Amino acid sequence: MMRIFDPHIHMTSRTTDDYQAMHDAGVRAVVEPSFWLGQPRTSPASFLDYFDSLLGWEPFRAAQYGIAHHCTLALNPKEANDPRCVPVLDELPRYLVKDQVVAVGEIGYDSMTPAEDTALTAQLQLAADHQLPALVHTPHRDKLAGLRRTLDVVRESALPVDRVLVDHLNETTVKEAKDSGCWLGFSVYPDTKMDEERMVAILRAYGLDQVLVNSAADWGRSDPLKTRKVAELMLAEGFSEDDVDRVLWRNPVAFYGLSGRLDLTIAATDATHEGNSILRGGA
Repeated sequence: MMRIFDPHIHMTSRTTDDYQAMHDAGVRAVVEPSFWLGQPRTSPASFLDYFDSLLGWEPFRAAQYGIAHHCTLALNPKEANDPRCVPVLDELPRYLVKDQVVAVGEIGYDSMTPAEDTALTAQLQLAADHQLPALVHTPHRDKLAGLRRTLDVVRESALPVDRVLVDHLNETTVKEAKDSGCWLGFSVYPDTKMDEERMVAILRAYGLDQVLVNSAADWGRSDPLKTRKVAELMLAEGFSEDDVDRVLWRNPVAFYGLSGRLDLTIAATDATHEGNSILRGGA
C-alpha cells in the first residue's frame, strides 16, 4: 500500500469528502501551514481563532479519516503588509510551543516589501529560538528575484539553511535553491505552479534528495490528490516504489521531524471536539 504525506495542504478550506478521498489514495499524514484566508483579516484575534482551529478542530477532523494532522504557524507574507495584523507576531511565541506545531510558516515574500523583510527576519529568529524548522513561501511573481532575496535573509539569520524548506519552486528556481542547501518544496496545482509531468522531469534532473511534493490544496482551484498523481506518474516513468516512498513519505517525515514533535500515530478521538462532531445533527 502506497503511503503519502502531503507536507503543505490547507484542509481548513476542504471538505470531509476530501479527507475520505485522500485516505483512499494513501494519504496518512498532512501538514497544514497557516495562510491567507482569501480576504483581509482585520485584527490579530482572527489569527488566534484560526491558530486554535489548526491545533484542535482540524486534527480532530483528520483523525476521523485516519490521517495524522500537524500544522505550521506564522504571520503570512501577504498580511505582513497590514498594520492591523502585524501584532500577531507578539502572540506567536505562546503558540509555537504547542506539540502539533512542527515549523514556523508560511513565511517569506509576497510583494517583497520592507514590511515583509521585517516579518521574515523576525519569524526566522522565532524558529531558531523555538528550535523549529521554517517553511518559506517564495513569491508567485518574479520568482527568481524573490528566491534570491529569500536566501539572502535566510543566510543572515540564526536558522541553519538545512532547517529551511523553500516552497513553490519551479524550473527557474530549483537549481539555486538546491545549491543553497535548503530543502526543496514543489506545489503541484491545476493551471498554475507545477504539474505532474514537470515535477517528474525535475526529479529526474535534480534527484530526490531533500525534495518535498505537495498539493497546496486550498480555497482556490486545486486538487488534494495531486500527490498521488505525482506518485503514479513517477512509477509510470520508471521510478521505483522506494523512490516514491522517499519523496512522498520519508522526505517530509525527515524535514518535519527536525521539530522533534512529529507524531504520526492516529490516536483514538472522542466523539466530539468541544461539543461538536463532524456530523450535522450529531452534536
